[in-house]
Amino acid sequence: MGIPTVFVRLTGCPLRCVYCDTAYAFSGGESMELEEILERVASWNCRHVTVTGGEPLAQPECLDLLKSLCDRDHEVSLETGGAMPVEEVDPRVCIVMDLKTPGSRESHRNRYENLQHLRATDQVKFVICDRKDYEWSMWQVRKHRLAERIDDVLFSPSHEELDPAQLAQWILDDRLPVRMQIQLHKLLWNSEPGR
Repeated sequence: MGIPTVFVRLTGCPLRCVYCDTAYAFSGGESMELEEILERVASWNCRHVTVTGGEPLAQPECLDLLKSLCDRDHEVSLETGGAMPVEEVDPRVCIVMDLKTPGSRESHRNRYENLQHLRATDQVKFVICDRKDYEWSMWQVRKHRLAERIDDVLFSPSHEELDPAQLAQWILDDRLPVRMQIQLHKLLWNSEPGR
């Protein structure tokens, strides 16, 4: 967070989280060949690249894109909703994987087997809608020993649904070993698509 980054947003997602802020990525977009994408990314002269969606792993060509970006010496992260397998993702990529909370109404789609493929340098993120989500997330962190295995376990308040100060207080009260994350782009650009 806070590092200038080029976002490559891929179209399509099998999930329908109630708080989704990128429903515009469910369809449409611009069809591009791999080389076109790589050239467009290079034109920004930025080392950090995030491949996101929708759900980027729903696109079979995503794995080739990730590898190609790494081969071009980009620092690459992949934002995935956690419902698709991650074991074939290039090991140079930082996986930022959601565990969907009950408030998302998609928690039944979590692929817990993905957790065994994550490295310490990857991230697990929880988007939290309310106290019930917070309690559920805290239980998942403990059950899977995430804070012991992953350097960055992220708790993020659902935008305009949970007061960030309230989430921060819960984390402090419980001395939970997680990082709080807010959606910086929403504060800076008021949720404009494409920003």
